[in-house]
Amino acid sequence: MAGNSIYRGPTRNQAETVNLPVAGAYLPGLLVTSNGVVLTAAVVVDSDNELLVLANADFNNQDTTTAYVSGDTGVAYVTVPGETYQVQMAAATYAVGDPLTVDANGQLAAAATTNPVIAYCQQAGTFAAAALADAVIANRVKLT
Repeated sequence: MAGNSIYRGPTRNQAETVNLPVAGAYLPGLLVTSNGVVLTAAVVVDSDNELLVLANADFNNQDTTTAYVSGDTGVAYVTVPGETYQVQMAAATYAVGDPLTVDANGQLAAAATTNPVIAYCQQAGTFAAAALADAVIANRVKLT
């Protein structure tokens, strides 16, 4: 479901964002991490870290299908458990409620029993790689 907004609500909240240069030509909806200097595409080993969702800079007329140029200032949402975002999906078929984890490309993919669950699918369908779909962020606890 390609829409014009990465943040899906609730609309009564103002989503918190991080604004930093992007480390590549990234499309909105990608899961990214921040080291305080740059936004980088998330990978599997980042699944226990804070993950952000790269937004489109709609104030600059960027839509959800236009990639940032490497070095551009990116806008990324600080994810909140229970809130919904349009996130890039790995190529597969998903059902509503499927548990999802981050893959090697910063996309959400089906979680195996050994994977940390990052989000749950909110939109059934068969998606091509990097297609946007609604996902609700899971409430994660990092065990030490």
